[in-house]
Amino acid sequence: MSDLSAREFVAGFFESFTREVIAGGDAEAVVDRYYTADIEQVADGITLDRQRLIDHLRPVRKNVVSCSYDVHEAIRTSDQVAARFTIHAELRRGRKIATEVYLFGELAPDGRMRRTTQATRTVSTS
Repeated sequence: MSDLSAREFVAGFFESFTREVIAGGDAEAVVDRYYTADIEQVADGITLDRQRLIDHLRPVRKNVVSCSYDVHEAIRTSDQVAARFTIHAELRRGRKIATEVYLFGELAPDGRMRRTTQATRTVSTS
């Protein structure tokens, strides 16, 4: 396991992933750097496999200008992570949205996400 604290790991993971997504690199390569090939991400009852996650990046790239993460709480073992964090996103048309996320994840030995279960709620919009 890395020397990063759990909060630093979660913030670094999502900030780096989002930065690469917004920059417009090859979506498949970006997903493969952060997620295993057998990824299963369940968010608010909707399941995304690798291909659906890649497909999800198109609207993210189209709509998100910038994004930051406030990690409020996180714990991590060698193969599991749990966190509560807020995503602050600025959208292309000037709208801002803050979304609170409760995440439980399983990590591969190399630190990539293998499985996640997330519950989200919008906390503010402007």
